[in-house]
Amino acid sequence: MYKLEAKNANLWYGKKQALKDISIGVEANSVTAFIGPSGCGKSTLLRCFNRMNDLIEDTTIKGEFLLDKENIYTDMDIYELRKRIGMVFQKPNPFPKSIFDNVAYGLRIIGEKNKTVIKDKVELSLKHSALWDEVSGILNKSALSLSGGQQQRLCIARTLAIDPTVVLMDEPASALDPISSAKIEDLIYELKKEFTIVIVTHNMQQAARVSNKTAFFYLGELIEFDDTKKMFTNPQNERTQNYVTGRFG
Repeated sequence: MYKLEAKNANLWYGKKQALKDISIGVEANSVTAFIGPSGCGKSTLLRCFNRMNDLIEDTTIKGEFLLDKENIYTDMDIYELRKRIGMVFQKPNPFPKSIFDNVAYGLRIIGEKNKTVIKDKVELSLKHSALWDEVSGILNKSALSLSGGQQQRLCIARTLAIDPTVVLMDEPASALDPISSAKIEDLIYELKKEFTIVIVTHNMQQAARVSNKTAFFYLGELIEFDDTKKMFTNPQNERTQNYVTGRFG
């Protein structure tokens, strides 16, 4: 059974079709990478899974998007959906609050008032995001005082604090230096033990290192989807071969 699934998914921004009849299933406790050149539909598809495209005017969506076999668009309250599916963006976006309050923010929004529960959740989430050892003594400092890589891990901790089962990551390391990127990759590898992760990346090496399966998109179509090792060593489609070997993109 798939954790996440798109069935015959089509999406238009106005008259421009951005997704063309895409069907794909994401397995639980795995990392699935979406790759492809800019404008190919990978981030658009990612955003469909937590209804971020609802915020864009003149968007038409057809097909089914499922979380644990429930239809995301018809069977589920959007607030419940975003508790179950977290999102990490390309650029770190910490709030201008303390480190502690950043992580606690989502818990308070969903109505948690028990200070002990919040404290324990903040600590656990910072440990999950491999940041606790670096910030445990400065939780009251502004999150904006952290480095870019630390800020991104803080945003991951903030996402994890409300116990999602799926984490969507839209190029989470593209704005970071190589050392911070490596820490994010190590973190992704650890997180898949407890979470289902879908990552959009332009970095072929990153996709090869962190993912179990890889999907290649081109001009709004899903060209190929397979085990990552096979995708990078023996792709079945010539366009996939040309992309992963750097001939275009």
